[in-house]
Amino acid sequence: MKLNEIKDNEGATKSRKRLGRGIGSGSGKTAGRGVKGQKARSGVSINGFEGGQMPIYRRLPKRGFNNIFASEFVVVSLGRIQTAIDAKKLDASKTIDAAALKAAGVIRREKDGVRVLADGELKAKVSLEVAGASKPAVEKIEKAGGSVKLLAAAAAQE
Repeated sequence: MKLNEIKDNEGATKSRKRLGRGIGSGSGKTAGRGVKGQKARSGVSINGFEGGQMPIYRRLPKRGFNNIFASEFVVVSLGRIQTAIDAKKLDASKTIDAAALKAAGVIRREKDGVRVLADGELKAKVSLEVAGASKPAVEKIEKAGGSVKLLAAAAAQE
């Protein structure tokens, strides 16, 4: 086989539709745009236009509120932490914080802190330093002999 003999499998690429190239092509003259009118012209943008009637997105009331000051936490389950400990990515004897979780590949980025949820089982005795934790998660950690230090209270006072 030579470089000049390389080609795609039969049917792997589909040739583009050549519009407006005569009657014989099947898409000549109007090029599949039908006849005349606004949509047959170039530069048409009429999404959401309802013929002069007030569009639905303006008829309906605005709802909701987006709090720009809300904290966005990265959620980590106890099961995920246990998996990382089992895989020797996290050291259970040291304090586990956001930086350790990031280094272990458990979380991608820290955002406003890490919040631990109670999904899954935790067998290892760990001490966590996180921004938040659910009550069931704290209970499970303490039942396994570990401890939780919450950092969110300190951040809220600053």
